[in-house]
Amino acid sequence: MTSSEGGEYDCVVDPDGSGDYERIQAAIDDAKSFPRERIAIFLKEGVYEEKVTVHSWNPKIDLIGESADGTVIAHDDHFERIDRGRNSTFFTYTLKVCGNDFRARNLTVRNDAGPEKGQAVALHVEADRAVFENCRFVGNQDTVYAAGEGSRQYFDDCYLEGTTDFVFGGATAVFDNCEVHSKADSYVTAASTPRTEPFGFVFDGCTLTAEPNVSEVYLGRPWRDHAHVTFLRSHMDDHILPAGWHDWSRPDVVDDVTYAEYENRGPGSRTDDRVPWSETLSPAEAERYAAENVLLRRDSPKSDWYWHRAIC
Repeated sequence: MTSSEGGEYDCVVDPDGSGDYERIQAAIDDAKSFPRERIAIFLKEGVYEEKVTVHSWNPKIDLIGESADGTVIAHDDHFERIDRGRNSTFFTYTLKVCGNDFRARNLTVRNDAGPEKGQAVALHVEADRAVFENCRFVGNQDTVYAAGEGSRQYFDDCYLEGTTDFVFGGATAVFDNCEVHSKADSYVTAASTPRTEPFGFVFDGCTLTAEPNVSEVYLGRPWRDHAHVTFLRSHMDDHILPAGWHDWSRPDVVDDVTYAEYENRGPGSRTDDRVPWSETLSPAEAERYAAENVLLRRDSPKSDWYWHRAIC
């Protein structure tokens, strides 16, 4: 099937009814389970007001929007509405991706719950080898949950916005050339990197911006003891606090976390007054954080050749 954009797709979703499906979930549910080849689903512009799940039996799914601004998946679940106890956050997602080798391009994933509703996830991804290109993730607290022990995710040229801990989780994830926009005085990241993983969240060549009234933002705090977050070659506006990092009022964890920076620039990038338990990398140390190294599976690198190609 050929779209009006000239690309080849397996099906087209259009909320106005002119495609094969009107809802994204219907297209995913109708896709072949465990396919040999990738399944490309083209999303026409429009607002898809639905809660979408890419199940584990739906690997190799491509969701390709007509435009990043005009193709929007939106829902408004939040912690209190879910009301399932202390773990309600993990049910609030707008888009949940469990199928490995997922790819998304040119779309917005938005949680519309609002800033006063507490935890409200836009993207929940626990798939391995997931790629997001030119996508927008819009919300407030807990916008992007990058999860799954051993899972690897790559965000290229994306926009992420939120208030508190709006990039959080235990995945190994690279954010390449992304804009990271703070909407409140709070924290950008809350990593829960497993002790077994050598890397956590890596931001390379990103731009950290904020709303005009925002002036006191930390780069991160440790959701779990072994949090690992690194910012390299990124521009930080003056909303980033001189201390840079916060221990979440748990001083006993500072010897176990890894918070590192390298060749950042902008008024928020000065490291003179950073907390003493953060690191400034040497050039040799920074080389380890190249995307192709961070996201390589060390126990079976040969099986990752196509994933390696996707991120280089």
